[in-house]
Order: sequence, then C-alpha cells, then structure tokens
Amino acid sequence: MRHYETTYILRPNLGEDQCTEIIDRTNAIVTNDGGAIICLDRWGVKRLAYEINREIQGYYVYMNYAAPGKTVDEIERIFRIDDRVLRYLTVKLGDNMNAEAIEAEKQHIAEKAAARAKAQSENSEGDDFDGEPLEEEATEE
Repeated sequence: MRHYETTYILRPNLGEDQCTEIIDRTNAIVTNDGGAIICLDRWGVKRLAYEINREIQGYYVYMNYAAPGKTVDEIERIFRIDDRVLRYLTVKLGDNMNAEAIEAEKQHIAEKAAARAKAQSENSEGDDFDGEPLEEEATEE
C-alpha cells in the first residue's frame, strides 16, 4: 500500500446529510480496497481563492490514508462524475505503508493535534485583558 492525502472541495449549499454521504462513500472505497483511513478532517466552509462553477465558497475535506494505487483511481473517477465535488487533489506521500507504519502515522498525527490544542489553550489563557493600562503606556502620559 501507498500513503496518500486527498483534499476535496464540496459545494457549500449541500446539507450535512449529503456531505456526510459523500465522505462516507469515499471512506468506504478506501476501506473496501483493503486500505486504512489515517486521518479525516472536515475543515468546513471556507472562501475559495477564485470562483469555481459560480461558487465562491466550498466545504473542504482532508483525508490522509493508506491504500493501493487502484483506490485513488476509483476515488478520482467518482469525483469526476459527481457534480457536487468542485475540486480535488491527491498527493502521494510515500510508498510501502504496512500496519505498523499506519499506526505510527496515526500516533504522530494525534501527538501533533494534542500539541496544537495545548498551545491554543495556553494562548487563550494569556489573552485575558483586565483593562489596566500597560506600564509602557502609563509612563508615556
């Protein structure tokens, strides 16, 4: 198996049910071909860099997975047929992914997410403003 990541953009006006259906169908293609989903992130609705099919926003989905090459062909074939998918991009990250490498990659992603969450919580704690002027501002007056 090889290591891939696919980012795809869905139409923003789809309901949550349709978005979930497309995501589940894509995940099923990977798992039915003997692959494994390493990470799936729903980035949500974001503004597009340029207009695509008269849409200025899109629902972004990021999928990190290990699968055979034929799986990517099938996913991209389905994306080309489905007009609810605005754009997609698949990148091969590496060759020869086995079960141990998949678990190591899942662990690595979990550690990065925990570190990011910790950094965000520390930053939000430091953002408390008590309304007192800073010492530098107070001495200038």
